[in-house]
Amino acid sequence: MNKKGDVLGIIIRYAILILVAIPNLWLFYLIFTPLTAYPVYWLLGIFYDAAILNSNIILIAQSIPIELIGACIAGSAYYLLLILNLSTREIALKKRIKMLLWAFGTFLVLNIIRIFFLSLLVISNSKFLDITHQIFWYALSTIFVVAIWFAEAKAFKIKSIPFYSDIKFLYKRIRTK
Repeated sequence: MNKKGDVLGIIIRYAILILVAIPNLWLFYLIFTPLTAYPVYWLLGIFYDAAILNSNIILIAQSIPIELIGACIAGSAYYLLLILNLSTREIALKKRIKMLLWAFGTFLVLNIIRIFFLSLLVISNSKFLDITHQIFWYALSTIFVVAIWFAEAKAFKIKSIPFYSDIKFLYKRIRTK
């Protein structure tokens, strides 16, 4: 692509990031709430009498509610994966889409497993629920995103560095004028 096309590509990628973020990441919650809640409901239904209410509350044995709030769905984690993807230069559109689907799919599976495991702790009234939830919330969620990004960069042979490669390109472009 020529230099003007590269600059336009940067503008488009960052405009998408801004447009997705403006309405408070609602798009991620709209898409990933049912994609998260229904598999968790299905997994819990294998072991327990489960019902799903309002697409985000799972009722176990008609007495234990498990509510999947926005933080459980982790829309900000999906947004961070999108940021890492779109802020990385020199990725063809088809490859970028494959990378996003892979990253989102991987995180979705890990998140479903995480919620299922925490739900089991709720159901069993485990004394380790609070500490386990805190560990998942503060440490593992960040580790999941970083690990997914590094695995994705390796699997798709990405050499550019998010943000830095764009800044470096723009700096060189400005200096040559």
